[in-house]
Amino acid sequence: MTAQPIHSSEPFIPPMKTFGELREALAIWGLPGDLERFNAELDDVDLDDITKVREITQAYRHRVILRQTPEAMAALTVPTDDFEAQLRRKLEEVGG
Repeated sequence: MTAQPIHSSEPFIPPMKTFGELREALAIWGLPGDLERFNAELDDVDLDDITKVREITQAYRHRVILRQTPEAMAALTVPTDDFEAQLRRKLEEVGG
């Protein structure tokens, strides 16, 4: 019997519960420069400012999650003109 690949409709989200895990995820799945910017932002903030540290951490976790979500990546590739036209149509529907 051979092993069958596991297919899931859920995107793979790497573990990011520690700074080390987040750094590893950024190095593998982040955009070029994300890891360096993350480290620079943490270097510039007082680590006792938990709110700011959390904001930075959440922003970079979100970047990795977006990169792992096919729908998000597809949305990022929509040309600006197409997006503007789609937004106009939606606004017209809501406005009546």
